[in-house]
Amino acid sequence: MKLYADEGIDRQIVEGLRRAGFDVAYAAESDPSLADDSILAKATAEGRLFLTSDKDFGELVYRLKKANEGVVLVRLAGLSADVKARLVVEAISSHSRELPGAFSVLSPGLLRIRTLG
Repeated sequence: MKLYADEGIDRQIVEGLRRAGFDVAYAAESDPSLADDSILAKATAEGRLFLTSDKDFGELVYRLKKANEGVVLVRLAGLSADVKARLVVEAISSHSRELPGAFSVLSPGLLRIRTLG
């Protein structure tokens, strides 16, 4: 599975996903400060599931109907970066077939997956 992590995603999450074998592009490395709609378009053009901690992407996907390959909104505030990384890797590994084409919200103890379309 190919992923695109927004620059607000902790580096430990990106590194954990890469160690788990995922192909992860990271905005902080390649596209710092790119506008939200442009970064979502880039992830979509590259066929990548988009990871973000920015709730504004819900508006882009639902209200503005921006094309996407799927979005995972990471809502794990208050946890250490290492714990966040473990939870994200576990969720994506366990639900890799369900996440594409869905808007998902990962919070402590819960992954909500809502199919788009």
